[in-house]
Amino acid sequence: MWHHSWSPFGIHVHERVNRAERQFRYLPDHHQMLLPNFLPNLKKIRRCIDHNQEVLQAIVLNCVHMFENMEYGEDDDLRKVRPSSTFDMDKLKSTIKQFVRDWSDAGKVEREACYQPLINEILRLFPRDQCDASKISILVPGAGLGRLAWEIAKLGYACQGNEWSFFMLFSSNFVLNRCAEVNSMTLYPWIHQFSNNKKSSDQIRPVYFPDVNPQSLPANSDFSMVAGDFQEVYTEPNSWDCVATCFFIDTAHNVIDYIETIWNILKPGGTWINLGKLHSHVFVSKQFL
Repeated sequence: MWHHSWSPFGIHVHERVNRAERQFRYLPDHHQMLLPNFLPNLKKIRRCIDHNQEVLQAIVLNCVHMFENMEYGEDDDLRKVRPSSTFDMDKLKSTIKQFVRDWSDAGKVEREACYQPLINEILRLFPRDQCDASKISILVPGAGLGRLAWEIAKLGYACQGNEWSFFMLFSSNFVLNRCAEVNSMTLYPWIHQFSNNKKSSDQIRPVYFPDVNPQSLPANSDFSMVAGDFQEVYTEPNSWDCVATCFFIDTAHNVIDYIETIWNILKPGGTWINLGKLHSHVFVSKQFL
């Protein structure tokens, strides 16, 4: 399912470009002449789409044998899965933009606004000059592409990121384990955005990643990423000194479920640090009313 969702990305976005071209060609000739750069710009967008598809293909190929507890048969036909949905494509586009936030210079301001307050609070609660940071266990649910958890581990704390989205997991695996050279990769995160662009060039503006070497953690670092649903994976009571959530709890259908899970897994005297809204991310359908 995940493999199939990534494969037709280029086709999906190219169709949006095709639609824009068709709409342009319906215009009268004298109107088309007023927009001489429109078709050349679509050509540039197509090249960016193809480049993004190449990066996504590299991510997919890197994670085929990612899970050790999964059996893979030689005759597995990954194409025999359901067609990709609009939801799949939207999640994939969101994942591409997550590279900007987590692993590019362009996302530095946002990281400083969202991640740094959490990190500062961790440093205040567990000062490294007064405790053995490697003995302080910190969990980051909804870790996305892993940058916040990585930064915490870089400070010497034992940190684990948790993520349920395959889109995020495969991308984080790629950037954390296969991207050792700074700014060696390029993505075009905004090629899907055909409105709210101040300039045409904004749509094809590149972003380079990673802005740091993800493999530069100290040799004795305790850093890991775990796949799975937060409430299903973390059931062991009194396990964590700290849970740090950044725009995570708004993903819950019932935020109290998350709070109870956090309460259960924290050690006595442990701390939950949160930045983000209580509930707005999930559409509330009738079954939850």
